[in-house]
Amino acid sequence: MTAARFLVVLDADSTLIRNEVIELLADEAGRRDEVQAATEAAMRGEVDFATSLRSRVAALEGVPVSAFARVRDRIEPTPGVRELTAAVHERGGVVGVVSGGFHEILDHIAPGLGVDRWRANRLDVVADALTGRVDGDIVDAAAKASYLREWAAELGIAPHATVAIGDGANDLLMMDAAGLGLAFNAKPAVRAAASLVVGSQDLSQVIPLLP
Repeated sequence: MTAARFLVVLDADSTLIRNEVIELLADEAGRRDEVQAATEAAMRGEVDFATSLRSRVAALEGVPVSAFARVRDRIEPTPGVRELTAAVHERGGVVGVVSGGFHEILDHIAPGLGVDRWRANRLDVVADALTGRVDGDIVDAAAKASYLREWAAELGIAPHATVAIGDGANDLLMMDAAGLGLAFNAKPAVRAAASLVVGSQDLSQVIPLLP
């Protein structure tokens, strides 16, 4: 087996896909507006991500697990995502996704988008309905950076040969840990901190920047 040359790690919501999954789930509870406002504040870095996520997930209490299928049907892949992942693979790279979103959605969509490995949060379920709690440790900014480093070490990839792509404040530590941190569809604070800003909302624009 040939060793991987480089690693590209993306955020999921508003990066790999155009949606914010927690907002789609909140639609099922009739609470999209309040959850959307809380998501925006978290992505701007105005509130602690883990605290914000717990409060937003609390708004999902009672949503049936059957809602996952409806949410998955509404997912829109970001333009250029399949072209980017194909280009990474052609060049001997590996694609990872680390998300503050949820395995219940990502497990179904990641393989078809060319993602090799992924991590996200899990939602607690009792009697086929969401309890309003996160199951296990929350994937926050520190966890995102940790997964990037961990995967690079497992693959024998030097830190300078890693690329991180994200849009929100929760991605800043991951972008800082990477050899190249790209702001994509990003909030102002993230654009200011990034190595480079991708202006177009088309992930194929990242291809010329690959190692």
